[in-house]
Amino acid sequence: MTARLDDMTRIYLESGLKKVFACSLEWPGWCRSGRSEEQAIENLMHYAPRYAVVAERAALSFEPGEPEVVERLKGGATTDFGAPEKEPEADHAAVGADAAARDVALMRAAWQLFDETVAISPEELRKGPRGGGRDRTKMADHVTEAERNYARQAGVRHPPYKSVADRDAMRGELAAVLGRPWQGSWDYKWTPRYVVRRVTWHVLDHLWEMEDRSA
Repeated sequence: MTARLDDMTRIYLESGLKKVFACSLEWPGWCRSGRSEEQAIENLMHYAPRYAVVAERAALSFEPGEPEVVERLKGGATTDFGAPEKEPEADHAAVGADAAARDVALMRAAWQLFDETVAISPEELRKGPRGGGRDRTKMADHVTEAERNYARQAGVRHPPYKSVADRDAMRGELAAVLGRPWQGSWDYKWTPRYVVRRVTWHVLDHLWEMEDRSA
């Protein structure tokens, strides 16, 4: 079974003890959390206009309908901390060339938008809901270091960056690996589809945080 492009509203739910994530299967990075399944889905749909900006940058039409829950996962401590941690079963399905290229286009769009937001945001960001949060440079460094670690799950290994060119080289290699068709043979911890999903979610989560805390 290959990843479908004709059904764009399928989601999965990952539930911890305190937090639930609602994540789209076909739109990597469109994933939000709440204290309940209902709240997580509501938050996901609330962010649809913001995700539409990512899809537009990737030259994709984004017109989601009513979400359909097709899978439920039991989360853990990371889920409750504030990050999705479980791979949906759907990510183990084969991925054709068109689907892989589409996912990578969305990941690249997220990178571009994040970099643009970093460039125009103030260094000191407004405090978060609990009175804390990273400022701009520390947040940008956190995102790029995390994606360097995530890339290892796709066999892409780079030492700590010494320049933007180093970062861009890693991104280019990761995009090339994840943009290939995948038929189910993989030597790493995460499937290619989940690597795309996790990288794009993390970039967009902090992109939207930076936008909100710059206001």
